[in-house]
Amino acid sequence: MMPEEINSHILNKLLKAGADDVIVSVSKQESSQIKFSNNLINATKTWENIDLGIFMALKKKIVLTNLKDFSLSAADDVVNKLLKFVKSASPNNEYAGIAKGPLSYKEVENGYDKKIDSLGDKSIDYVEKAINKALACGAKRTAGVFENSVTNVSLLTSNDVKATDKGTHSYFSIRAFNSKYASGQKVGFSRMIDLLDVEKLAEEAALISKQSLNPKHGKFGKFDVVFEPLPFANIIDNLGGAMSAFSVEAGLSCLKDMIGKQVANKKITIIDDGTLKNGFASSKFDAEGAPTQRNIMINNGILKTYLHNTSTAKRFNTKTTANAGLLSPEPTNLIVKQGDFSKQELFEQVKDGLYITNLWYTRFQNYNTGDFSTIPRDGIFMIKNGKIGQPIKGIRISENILNLLKNVAAVGKMPERVIGWEVETPVLTPAVLVKNVNVTRPVD
Repeated sequence: MMPEEINSHILNKLLKAGADDVIVSVSKQESSQIKFSNNLINATKTWENIDLGIFMALKKKIVLTNLKDFSLSAADDVVNKLLKFVKSASPNNEYAGIAKGPLSYKEVENGYDKKIDSLGDKSIDYVEKAINKALACGAKRTAGVFENSVTNVSLLTSNDVKATDKGTHSYFSIRAFNSKYASGQKVGFSRMIDLLDVEKLAEEAALISKQSLNPKHGKFGKFDVVFEPLPFANIIDNLGGAMSAFSVEAGLSCLKDMIGKQVANKKITIIDDGTLKNGFASSKFDAEGAPTQRNIMINNGILKTYLHNTSTAKRFNTKTTANAGLLSPEPTNLIVKQGDFSKQELFEQVKDGLYITNLWYTRFQNYNTGDFSTIPRDGIFMIKNGKIGQPIKGIRISENILNLLKNVAAVGKMPERVIGWEVETPVLTPAVLVKNVNVTRPVD
């Protein structure tokens, strides 16, 4: 049977067995990946993945599973296992249902690109152009990845929701090296291949690498810091997790009981937008089938809402923000509203501070309070009297995420699109200047 036919078959069998709510979703993804290092392409891979996800609620008992075998016998087998398992499950008395249809949807603007769908071997040309550009701009070595995919999603629920979506995705990451301690990284993504400038990313990574030669050990204390979009996206990604109503209820959020209160400087406005044009996580609907929407999460520093699905929204006496994952609300595309400053104007506001181009190993010591630490990597520079100075190494940032956001002094006007290993949620953010950032010694 076709996966879509399996969808309907499973839904009907579970409803006949007494299920209250059912969601069955099929995702088909065709993907390609090119890895490169030492200025050479050293691995190419293509694959196809089909996944069928099943969510069932029966008397507030919730079970989930996935199906890889799309035969009728496998579908019947998984239904029987679900019905057997649900008998031993404990009820979730907080569960309050899923989205009700029928519902209408709008297409995501710049969400599907025929050029990505038919890219094939031409993807190698993009990688080679990026490598050559980085070398021409002074890099000695390069490494990175170029990934492209085409995704089709079909969703069917017991609440009269039937929806489909088709999209393309392109992601590029490059690190440029001039020595062991002199490197720079840039990442970018797009749903439309012509809007992804891999050569510009390569040039910027090479420039950071070239500037960061011969770093000295950094000093510790309080510094004003200009964060590039890449590291600031790392921080915003972690904030996005704290915005989920599930995190709030689970005691894993520093935003508990903060609705209507100031959680950031008034210069900070953060939006979650599942409808964003060319947004990497944009889609017509969430995991329940609710039409995605634009949600102002923090407006001029004031927290306005948490991220909700239908069930959490009822518990909080509000409406869903259309951020449903099957288990908990999740951010889609996080946007930091741009400000008025060029990057040079951000530097000019710093007499003695730091310029950070990347972060990794961001870890929270306490999710409930927002205490975290993270390690700057790649190009790290002193700023002296508004100018980039001596490259440095060997520092850590030990901070509180709410303190950091409240200490934002200026927001740049050139946003960049960021996603990657350290930034799982797509983030659109400019560079920012943050005052009094606590810089400490890294753990040996």
